[in-house]
Amino acid sequence: MRIIGLAGWSGSGKTTLLAKVIPRLVARGLEVSTLKHAHHAFDVDQPGKDSHTHRMAGATEVLVGSAKRWALVHELRGQAEPALRALLEKLSPVDLVLVEGYKREPHPKLEVYRASVGKPLMHPDDPAIVAIASDAPLPAARVPVVDIDNIDRVADILMRHAAPIAAVLAHAESR
Repeated sequence: MRIIGLAGWSGSGKTTLLAKVIPRLVARGLEVSTLKHAHHAFDVDQPGKDSHTHRMAGATEVLVGSAKRWALVHELRGQAEPALRALLEKLSPVDLVLVEGYKREPHPKLEVYRASVGKPLMHPDDPAIVAIASDAPLPAARVPVVDIDNIDRVADILMRHAAPIAAVLAHAESR
């Protein structure tokens, strides 16, 4: 498995870019998984559903399975947020894991930048940023810059710079 992330300020278009690039990567024959960091409480099941009722009753984990998919919800119940490494270890093996968020982690990242967001570039302060997908030219950038709408070039960068997951995890442990 190889890993690369998309990092950027809120509103920069990380999720939109992922929704466009994942089909291109899959069309190239890759199995792709994603791991998304949420900065807030989130819910994947709904009130009124049995799985939600089980969780609200105190179950630590609720696994729902069907002929089409399965989902596991793990309630932390006051425990610390799991590290990226622990979450990566829960994924089934695939060719490429795309991580949205976790911008402070040391895995290679493509910065998603939109000038209209009004935030500074992250790449000068993050040596793990390997390139920038931007809606504007960035002549002062010290890493390659690709047009955010050139999905094939974005896919090329993601594939070229994705790192073996074992190397990323080893680097994270040495910090």
